Amino acid sequence: MSDFIELATEIFDEGKSNMGSINHSRAQGKLIVSLAQDERLEVMPELSIDLKGIDITKFGFKSTVELKPDISVYWQTPVPEAEPLDDIIRSPSPPDLAIEIISTSQTLTEMTNKVKAYFALDVKSCWLVLPSLSTIYVFFPPHHYRVFPPDSELVDETMDIHLPMQKVFKNRSETIQNVEFSG
Repeated sequence: MSDFIELATEIFDEGKSNMGSINHSRAQGKLIVSLAQDERLEVMPELSIDLKGIDITKFGFKSTVELKPDISVYWQTPVPEAEPLDDIIRSPSPPDLAIEIISTSQTLTEMTNKVKAYFALDVKSCWLVLPSLSTIYVFFPPHHYRVFPPDSELVDETMDIHLPMQKVFKNRSETIQNVEFSG
């Protein structure tokens, strides 16, 4: 019986650490829409990456099979288009850019460990999005990063991406206040 409780607790804990929030979902949606407008990029949310035997337990993770960024961005599609019935569960290649959005149930340490794991998989750039602070950290190997506050333009030189931060963190109440109604 104790094995069942331990397994149930582990499943609950893993689910809790992966729970999103309104701010998480809003930032994810706005990033996907903004990045997908760049025809050079293939934007894929919640795509699992095959670890190909790389041990990520040294970064504090239990999984030995996959990592799943909130958003994966590729310069080219990671695999050729297949028949709909032949879908692939895990991408065989890591993204060029991995984006993680921190939610209220995640710690900064947990997320920076994910950044380290992504770089071990040869991801070229990694963004850590903090919706509560309207800030994005852009990491590039080995241990460097730049911080982009809400009133700036994010510049990821590795990926050649320029993104006004207002596109990600524009407050809905500001949008509503600027809408004029005609009657």
